[in-house]
Amino acid sequence: MSEQLQKLTEAMARTQAQVEQSQHELEEMRKQLNALQALAAQSGASATAPETASSSSSAPAAEPVTHAEIDDIRERQAVIESEIKTHEQTKVESESKYPVKITGLLLLNGFVNTKGVDAAATPTLAVGGPGNTGASVRQTVLGFSARGAHLFGAASYADLNIDFDGNPQSPATTTNYTGYNASNATLLRLRTAHAGLQWQHTQAYFSLDHPILSPDSPTSLTAVAEPALAWSGNLWTWNPQFGLTHDLPIGSHSVRLQSALIDVGDAPWSVVTTSAATGGTPATGAEQSRWPGAEARIALLGSKSDEGSHLGVGGYFSPHLNPVGRRFDAWAGTLDARLALPWRLSFTGSFYRGAALGGLGAGGFKDFGFVADPGTGNYYFRPYDDAGGWAQLKEKLSQRLELNAAFGLDNVFASQLRPYAVPGGTSYQNLARNRTYTGNVIYSPSAYLLFSLEYRHLGSSPIIGSPVGSNVIGLAAGYRF
Repeated sequence: MSEQLQKLTEAMARTQAQVEQSQHELEEMRKQLNALQALAAQSGASATAPETASSSSSAPAAEPVTHAEIDDIRERQAVIESEIKTHEQTKVESESKYPVKITGLLLLNGFVNTKGVDAAATPTLAVGGPGNTGASVRQTVLGFSARGAHLFGAASYADLNIDFDGNPQSPATTTNYTGYNASNATLLRLRTAHAGLQWQHTQAYFSLDHPILSPDSPTSLTAVAEPALAWSGNLWTWNPQFGLTHDLPIGSHSVRLQSALIDVGDAPWSVVTTSAATGGTPATGAEQSRWPGAEARIALLGSKSDEGSHLGVGGYFSPHLNPVGRRFDAWAGTLDARLALPWRLSFTGSFYRGAALGGLGAGGFKDFGFVADPGTGNYYFRPYDDAGGWAQLKEKLSQRLELNAAFGLDNVFASQLRPYAVPGGTSYQNLARNRTYTGNVIYSPSAYLLFSLEYRHLGSSPIIGSPVGSNVIGLAAGYRF
C-alpha cells in the first residue's frame, strides 16, 4: 500500500507540474499576443500619420506583423487552453481503475457512381450497368484505448475500433465469406484491436489488424470502412496476429525488426462447397492446415528530424488446404517506403509479388481457381500468382489543407486464370485486373472538423468480356472526438 501511495503521489506531482507549465506557457502566449496587437496597431497608426523630421531617428523600425502570425499565436493559445481543460475533465471509469479514453470519427459520406459498382457507398470494383447516388454514415468509427499496469518493466496497453459497416444480410448468404469480417449479420463490426507490452525498444503484442508487410495506407475520408485502394494493390485485410517488434538504434537512424504469426482468413470467392453443410462456421483453409502463417519485415527508419520515413522489405508464408484436402501455399515478398520530399511533398508506396493472396486483400478477391470434371465430378484447383501495389504523393500545403493523389493495381496472371474462367460467372470469379486512380483534397478548419472532396476511377478487367469502369465522386464531412 505504501508503494502504491508513493506512486500515486508521484503521478499527482507530475500532473500538477504539467498543469503549472501549461499555465506558464499560456501566460507567455498572452503577453506575446498583446505585444503583437500593440505593434500591429502602432504600425497601422504610423502608416496614416504624416512624415515628420523626427523620423530620421537612429532607432531601428519594428518589423510588420502579419495577420497570419497573429492567427497562429491565437491557435496555439487555444490548444494550450484545451490541454489545461483536459486535466479538469471527468475521466471514464473502468473496472481496472486504469484510465480509458474514448475516441472516434463521426463521418457522413455522399457519393455519386457513374456506373455500377460492387458496393454503392464503399466501391472497390466496377461491375457495369447503371450508376447510383446516395449518402451514408456507416463508415463512422468508434474507438476505445487504455493504458494499464507495468509488467516485466514494460507498459501495458490495449485498444479496439468498431464501425457500422457490418453485413446486414442473413447468415445463410454469408457463410462463404469467413475471412476478416466473418459472417457478421449486424451493422456493428469489429475493425481492429491491439493489446501488448511496450519496452523502450521492444514490443510484444497480439492484434487484429493489417499485415505487418503493409504498414501504410493511402489517405482518404471517403474510403474508411475498407481503406483506400483496397483490392487494388493495398494489402489491408484485418487478421489475428501475434508478433514482436524490436528497434536497433544505429546513429541517428534505427533498424526495425518485426515478426508475427498470422491466422489468414479465406478470400471472399475461393470457397467451394463439396459436401453438405454441417452448420456453424467452418474452419478456414489456413486453419485446416493446422499451421499458422508467418510474416517478417525489416525496415530502416528515418532520423528524428525525418520522423515517419522508412524503407522496408518483408515476406509472408501460410500453408492452406483447399476444400478437398489438398495443400497449397500462400506466399508474398513485399517492398514498402515512405519518403519526405522537398516542398512539403511526401511519397508513400507498397509493392508485392506472391500467390494465393486473397486472404490479405489481393488476388482479385480469390486465392485459387477451380473447375469440375463433368465426367468424374472431381475438382481441379490452382492457386493464382499475383502482383501489384500502390503509390501516393501527398502535398501538405499547411496544417489545415492537404492534397493527395494515388494509384493502385492488383493483377492476377491471366495465363493462369484463363483455364479456370467461368462463363457467366460473377465479376469476382473472372476478375484478372483491378485498377484505381484517386485524388482528394482534405481541409481541416480545426483539429476536430474534417471536410473532403474526392474523385476516384475504378477500372476492372475480367478474363472474359470487356473491361468496365466507373467514376466515383465522394464528399465527406467528419467530426473527430
